[in-house]
Amino acid sequence: MTAFAPTRAFSGFSVDDIDAARAFYGETLGLEVSTNLMGFLDIHLPQGGSILVYGKPNHTPASFTILNFPVDDVEAAVDDLNARGVVTKIYTDPDFGTDEKGIAHGGPGRGPDIAWFTDPAGNVLAVLSAG
Repeated sequence: MTAFAPTRAFSGFSVDDIDAARAFYGETLGLEVSTNLMGFLDIHLPQGGSILVYGKPNHTPASFTILNFPVDDVEAAVDDLNARGVVTKIYTDPDFGTDEKGIAHGGPGRGPDIAWFTDPAGNVLAVLSAG
């Protein structure tokens, strides 16, 4: 008999302000967000599943991308995000920097086109080419 036999799983991350996170993920990004019985947020993903967002007074932003959004057209997605007030990150790394819109253009050995941005708590998110 197997003791570890989960029927579902979910991920989670912390923020320093639940109300700001609710507004950003729900209103700015347009994702379905609900508040659970513990007062935490559940971000409902378009293809099923959810992500738990919990408040943490001594929150430190993640040093990695916590959530990726595959899109058909990264440039159009960046334009849309910018119009919503989301600022993409500009990286000047000589090997994998971004252009003036914050898009790192992929290619062989470089991965997909991708652009990074942060939530109000400083956590890093990305839009990347789905193709």
